[in-house]
Amino acid sequence: MKFIDEAKIEVHAGKGGDGAATFRREKYIRYGGPNGGDGGKGGSIWARADRNINTLVDYRFDRIHRAEDGVRGMGSDCNGRGGEDKVLRVPVGTVIRDEETSDLVADLAKDGERALLARGGQGGLGNVHFKSSVNRAPRQFTRGEPGESRRLALELRVLADVGLLGLPNAGKSSFIRAVSSARPKVADYPFTTLNPSLGVVRVGHSSFVIADIPGLIEGASEGAGLGHQFLRHLSRTKILLHLVDLTDQDPAYAARAVAAELRKYDEALHRKPRWLVFNKTDAVQDAKARAEKVVRALRWKRPWFAISALSGEGCETVTKAIAKELAK
Repeated sequence: MKFIDEAKIEVHAGKGGDGAATFRREKYIRYGGPNGGDGGKGGSIWARADRNINTLVDYRFDRIHRAEDGVRGMGSDCNGRGGEDKVLRVPVGTVIRDEETSDLVADLAKDGERALLARGGQGGLGNVHFKSSVNRAPRQFTRGEPGESRRLALELRVLADVGLLGLPNAGKSSFIRAVSSARPKVADYPFTTLNPSLGVVRVGHSSFVIADIPGLIEGASEGAGLGHQFLRHLSRTKILLHLVDLTDQDPAYAARAVAAELRKYDEALHRKPRWLVFNKTDAVQDAKARAEKVVRALRWKRPWFAISALSGEGCETVTKAIAKELAK
């Protein structure tokens, strides 16, 4: 199934049913009086997070969603039936915003969580509500209210504890293959990862989820490469692993470029705990000394590691450190 993490939809709640203006008609009863029932309430539209769904692809093609209208009131004091609600199933981690105002409507981060997207209209009143001592045969009734209509933007943010960040070909996909059972595509050309992928890393009796996103390059904020479109998937993570290719001509410059693009996208994301992971130590002579030189050039004060995702060297050290940090 194709991974789709954005969609725009229209939701239209049901209209309330009209009230009825009827009178009791029975043989030998001359003044039966009013007995018009109320109209039924229009159906509402809800969103519900479902862990069995992992993409918004259905909403790319099914854009307009309508709930059922309420039924008109009837005689004999019978109220109309309420319209049936419509529930839209979305992946866990879906953020829903009003397209016109950009206001947050819902952030469904837990399985089974529900949110009201559009409220159905109230049903109208029957003429029984208008009878009085001076108005014994009222013909007044009210119409049902229209339901709410909205244009919404759906955005999926994957749920992961750790996010991988770095330039294309830094070895992010190789790393996630080395530490988990995930099998993203690996090749010797840039942008082999076109969609986010998740892997579960097990360390002893504990585990955590790691997310791999397409590489970020300098100028992404202006639309270069795949731009910033996948960085939203890192917003829920607790730790960012910034992979740096030690075989790069200037690893320090590469690290600064990614950090700068991260800051341009979201200052809060830039402030998240970020660890440097120098990859491809198997392809560089005296790799540890080269990594230490980059650390000094960056004036890096946070944790850093030197690994080879290809051979697996140093990967276990990284995963154990992450598990220990997450346990706090």
